[in-house]
Amino acid sequence: MKRRSFLATIPAGTVAAASIAAPAFAQSEPKLNWRMVSAYPKSLDAMYGAAVMLADYVRKITSGKFNIQVFAPGELVPPFQSADATANGTVEMSHTPPQYNWGKDPTWALGSAAPFNLNTRQTNAWLYYGGGKDLLNEFYQKNGLYGIPCGNTGAQMGGWFRKEINSVEDLKGLKLRVGGYVGKVLEKLGAVPQAIPGGEIYTSLERGTIDAAEWIGPYDDEKLGLYKVAPYYYYPGWWEGQSLIYTFINSDKWKELPPSYQDAVKVACEAVNSNVVARYDYENPTALRKLVANGAKLRLFNKKILEACWNASNEVAAELSSGNPSFKKIYDSQTAFRRDAYLWAQVGEFGYDNFMMGLQREGKL
Repeated sequence: MKRRSFLATIPAGTVAAASIAAPAFAQSEPKLNWRMVSAYPKSLDAMYGAAVMLADYVRKITSGKFNIQVFAPGELVPPFQSADATANGTVEMSHTPPQYNWGKDPTWALGSAAPFNLNTRQTNAWLYYGGGKDLLNEFYQKNGLYGIPCGNTGAQMGGWFRKEINSVEDLKGLKLRVGGYVGKVLEKLGAVPQAIPGGEIYTSLERGTIDAAEWIGPYDDEKLGLYKVAPYYYYPGWWEGQSLIYTFINSDKWKELPPSYQDAVKVACEAVNSNVVARYDYENPTALRKLVANGAKLRLFNKKILEACWNASNEVAAELSSGNPSFKKIYDSQTAFRRDAYLWAQVGEFGYDNFMMGLQREGKL
């Protein structure tokens, strides 16, 4: 069986796909050594580890002929310049959330997450079967990149607050470490978004430079110890019902790759995309228990706050769509699918999950 034919038979989303014992690649296939920059520090082992996992899978699939060396932020380029370094040819690949390029064009954010948009499973459905990958690549290729989904944190938390947030009024004047799309939304409600690197969140909260900070979710948040300086841990993270990470490849380099190597990268990315979600789903429950045991106070954003954020989010989306055809095209596709996706979720998932969650609250699981 030809190698490409074999790859085509591998089920979508299976981690085993990339860890199979690979037959020797054709002698005509070149031996390649590429560099890949990650936007995540090594301390975020699930995120940084995703890039390492991708490189390992590609090496195994190609019988060691295609090697990718992964670099942490700062080793070659700063984290927010990962995609730029790929586009300009400084490196061949990067692993980063597209939203880091929000400042250049809001359309970038739609490749990561948009407020009140799709959840993780819905995002994958839209990407793989709703034309999402093609729509995003139509935009990315204008920027010298070819992109492949490669990891997702799942739903994120709403962040750490030094005081309780009981009304929309409590958001006014609030200095919150957040940026990009959601920063524009919160500005409409009177909050003051702050751009602060992850490594400075703890000291900024401790000194009162900021009043609150969003990060990721329990597993990664626990490492920062934010409960010690901002004990109120809010949910849901309405701005990131999921947070997609992408592997970007320089467009010219991608076109030069032999088709078998392109297949190897695609299969490896799909395997990593599935694996990272599973990792967070496994790690977050234990981490959440530890956070609460150490003093974190879980709080739910009340309905009035969420409704105000929803309305402000729609205003921002309308403003961005009116002057940006690329944003509008992708956003309209996502929100059109969102309507049907949540209709099905109520029928197919919610009833079952709601009953099981009730059993969990009653201590019967």
